[in-house]
Amino acid sequence: MKNLKHIKKKHSGRDQKGHVVVRHQGGQHKRFLREIDFKRNKDGVVGKVVSIEYDPNRSSDIALIHYHDGEKRYILRPEGLNLNDTINSGKDADLKAGHAHQLKSLPIGTTVHNVELTPGRGGQLARSAGTSATVAAKEGAFVHLRMPSGEVRKVRADGMATIGQLGNIDWKNRVLGKAGAKRHLGIRPTVRGVAQNPRSHPHGGGEGRSGIGMKSPKTYAGRKAVGKTRNRKKYSNSLILSRRKSKRKSK
Repeated sequence: MKNLKHIKKKHSGRDQKGHVVVRHQGGQHKRFLREIDFKRNKDGVVGKVVSIEYDPNRSSDIALIHYHDGEKRYILRPEGLNLNDTINSGKDADLKAGHAHQLKSLPIGTTVHNVELTPGRGGQLARSAGTSATVAAKEGAFVHLRMPSGEVRKVRADGMATIGQLGNIDWKNRVLGKAGAKRHLGIRPTVRGVAQNPRSHPHGGGEGRSGIGMKSPKTYAGRKAVGKTRNRKKYSNSLILSRRKSKRKSK
């Protein structure tokens, strides 16, 4: 759909002044940005899946929907949503993959994706290929969601969510195979700090294969790279009931 996509501008990690603010970016293949319907606010209007397409800007596939009122939109494609299937949103929608509901109207144990944090803003949680969240409990104006990481957090009950697990599950098993594939994605090479000269990196210099030394590891700008480097106090901390499970094996 030409009217639902436009050329993505390349910034290559530069800011308005042309300075590099994010390293190791640049040179990606030309892409089109697809306008995705994250809000799913077509309540009561039935839509039909016309095509399932690849989107270079995300890991999951997308589906083109033709609604009965004539409008066309792209949505994230969940597992089990196929060509010629129909979808709906709102209180009259079925409890099937691809249908969108408010969280408060979903039974406990329902698998969802594209979950809104702020009602009306659009889905922000569980949007990557193969991911999904689970409705764990309901508490007043909030719903407890078990996230893909294992974290349990409160989310507004009047926010929208789409039923089902996102498709393209095998995306994480892709092997790039060559350096050129990474360059097509816009990722430039990363050089180790110890392999650079001392003017370019705090880890650089020395005779032979010298390590970091007695000092703590640093970033290329000289800031510490270990320990607590961020302020963990966030407004959403009070909404997190259980932190995500650590992937480190207990010794």
